[in-house]
Amino acid sequence: MMPSHPLRVATYARYSTDMQSDASIEDQQRICHRLIADRGWTLAQEYSDAAISGASLQRPGYQRMMEDARNGSFDVIVSEGLDRISRDQEHISGFFKQMQYRGIRIVTVSQGDVSEMHIGFNGVISAMFLKDLAAKTHRGLEGRARKGKSAGGISYGYRVTRAFNDDGTPVTGERDIIPEEAAIVARIFREYDAGHSARTIVAGLNADGISSPDSGKGDGAWGPSTISGNWKRGTGILNNELYIGRLIWNRQTFVKDPDTQKRQARLNPPEEWIIEDVSDLRIIDDALWDRVKARQSALRESMNPAGIKNDRQRPENARRPSYLFSGLLKCGCCGTSYTLINKTRYGCVAARNKGEAICTNRATIEREVVEDRVLTGLRDSLLHPVLITTFVEEYRRAFNAEAAGADAAREKARRDVMQIDKKISGILGAIEDGMYQPSMKDRMTELEAEKRDLMNFLEQSPEPPALRLHPSLSDLYRSKIRNLSSALQDPDLKMEATEALRGLISEIRMVPDENAPNGHHIELSGELAGILALGEAETIKPAQFARAGSVTMVAGVGFEPTTFRL
Repeated sequence: MMPSHPLRVATYARYSTDMQSDASIEDQQRICHRLIADRGWTLAQEYSDAAISGASLQRPGYQRMMEDARNGSFDVIVSEGLDRISRDQEHISGFFKQMQYRGIRIVTVSQGDVSEMHIGFNGVISAMFLKDLAAKTHRGLEGRARKGKSAGGISYGYRVTRAFNDDGTPVTGERDIIPEEAAIVARIFREYDAGHSARTIVAGLNADGISSPDSGKGDGAWGPSTISGNWKRGTGILNNELYIGRLIWNRQTFVKDPDTQKRQARLNPPEEWIIEDVSDLRIIDDALWDRVKARQSALRESMNPAGIKNDRQRPENARRPSYLFSGLLKCGCCGTSYTLINKTRYGCVAARNKGEAICTNRATIEREVVEDRVLTGLRDSLLHPVLITTFVEEYRRAFNAEAAGADAAREKARRDVMQIDKKISGILGAIEDGMYQPSMKDRMTELEAEKRDLMNFLEQSPEPPALRLHPSLSDLYRSKIRNLSSALQDPDLKMEATEALRGLISEIRMVPDENAPNGHHIELSGELAGILALGEAETIKPAQFARAGSVTMVAGVGFEPTTFRL
């Protein structure tokens, strides 16, 4: 029975990637309109999705069409082909069932009225197409990765190289370092190495108005996950090995959850990873990278004290010490921790919680007294002439290392300028020979801009002066040591100085003695004790310092000469 009114028709058009032309939508709609006119139907609505894969149902136009279908807004759906509606076999089958249930016909320009046979046949073809496309795409990306080129996505600190090959085709897959962003990357690594948390680093970046890698999305602010990411998957700035000139590709595979239709990342076995050296893209030196990795590893271990693999880590276990020597103080009698038994005083936790059968040490001492005695002892010992000489030599070494790095950066910039000059001369020569092309003008503009940036860098990075040690350098060292306590309270230095000091101390033993000041001798052990031993008159074995950790000193009114020679 023929309907009493012209059939109301909806059209649907789609193309897959932003590499295709927007005109594709118009072309598909035009041939759909022609079919509607030939059959005498009435166009009720047009739906379309641009640059969205047909393997996904999360398409705005498609979802609006499905909603209107449920509301009975049209009688027929017309599309260029079934693959425009969906390329997923399950999805197209479900779509066909829903339209059948609502009495809506499906008509395509290429196949006419769609039946169960079309759904089965086209579903298989589309599924095979997607699988073959994925395999070919992966193969092509692997080839680019093996050449050290970008296989998709640009990390923060880099930009796509805008250049042309000798045959005039554009260069693809190459990257250049963005100096401004590279400086931010280096800042993040240095601050994390200095003891700052990802949240603290993020707060500083946002306060300074620095644009985040996701500045084109959301509010453009930095977030902790941008810094920390996931160490197993190599995400986050602190885990990106490209910053040390190491390209890793195929670390993970994405699969679609059939329930949620969302992609889920799964790690590939390490033997399937593609790893290439790209030293020209290095931003961070190996020493800084290794220190950051060591700190990350230590934090992960503190979050999982039981050492259970795959156990859920507990962030509260990674909290930072509340006070300067929290967690380092040990009872000299039983070896358990000295903790705050009230707001101000340390005492043996075993004696307090387990009784005299475990430990008889009931002595307590004020927290501020412990900190003052240890810092006073350190200050006096660090002023030994041998240690002052060591400081001056370390200053000289650090200065020379920094100057060498700066020289390398300047030398690279000079070489790049020479290469650009050669390219400019080549283009000018071609123009003089009558081989002018309009694209040469744009290329010249790019080269001039690159050269200008490099020249600005060279102007702002003058040759470092020859190292001349100021005659008062030793006095500066002495003043810094004398102000050790105040330096540990300086907001700009406190975190870095505290972590550095704690990293050199393995244990502070609290030995009760009623005749000692405040009822305690204080014994310090760790690398710092080895450093201080350099100042002893009888220390003649450098290995003692190299091993760092076997030497014990006693702090008090505080450092007893019989135990540590001052």
